[in-house]
Amino acid sequence: QVQLVEYGGGLVQAGGSLRLSCAASGRTFSSRGMGWFRQAPGKDREFVATIASYGTSTYTDSVKGRFTISRDNAKNTVYLQMNSLKPEDTALYYCAARPTGFNSASTRYDEYDYWGQGTQVTVSS
Repeated sequence: QVQLVEYGGGLVQAGGSLRLSCAASGRTFSSRGMGWFRQAPGKDREFVATIASYGTSTYTDSVKGRFTISRDNAKNTVYLQMNSLKPEDTALYYCAARPTGFNSASTRYDEYDYWGQGTQVTVSS
């Protein structure tokens, strides 16, 4: 069982930055691929970024060049640095973990077993 807790959401003006953190419980963090997803009101949950246990990352096109995913396996934490934020980035952001041993990155939400409670990001224009 893995518990994920996200931090760092908030209200920011367009063009600003936020850094989301996701702390994972347990001792298997380093063997899991991790991801960030988001869901805006009235929309489906969508992939944002993912990172393998060995550091390879993938991003959805709309955030490339603006967002950076990283991880610190010693701290059981994955981060999402968000720069040049836009109003369309407004959403509830979720951290997710793949099953133990699935250490590659994945863009598919159905390949993640554990989810955090979400942290709200609101970007004003």
